[in-house]
Amino acid sequence: MKRSSDPRHLARILALQQLFSEKFSNNQFYTESIPLEDLLELDEIESYDESLFEKISTGVRENVEQIDKTIVEFAPQWPISQMKLVDLQILRIAIYEGFIGKITPPKVSIDEAIEIAKDFGGESSSKFVNGVLGAIYELNKDNNGES
Repeated sequence: MKRSSDPRHLARILALQQLFSEKFSNNQFYTESIPLEDLLELDEIESYDESLFEKISTGVRENVEQIDKTIVEFAPQWPISQMKLVDLQILRIAIYEGFIGKITPPKVSIDEAIEIAKDFGGESSSKFVNGVLGAIYELNKDNNGES
């Protein structure tokens, strides 16, 4: 299945867009987040993995403090307040999905995050996301006895 039409990939993109718009809302750039229906229309998405979207969106919101502590630990040279918002949200989604919520295997969440960073982030976003998530993976792999 092509990644661009994969319902799970589309769910991650929608989660990114909604979480991104909520952060803007909290910083008073917008008065409220963009409704999901509007995102579906803008992105011309007819079908996506609704369960995955809900798990990611809810999980990131409910675990943002724990997720951000992980980001600070593995990217100490980049204060969260200075990260690009899109990169931060991509990291939050991947950390929740692969490491905290354990919805998908960590390698899958990392691969998806890198691909989404290439599409939505800046020139160096995919390398930054890969570096942070790779370090988290290596520590977790070592702690869990994986190879």
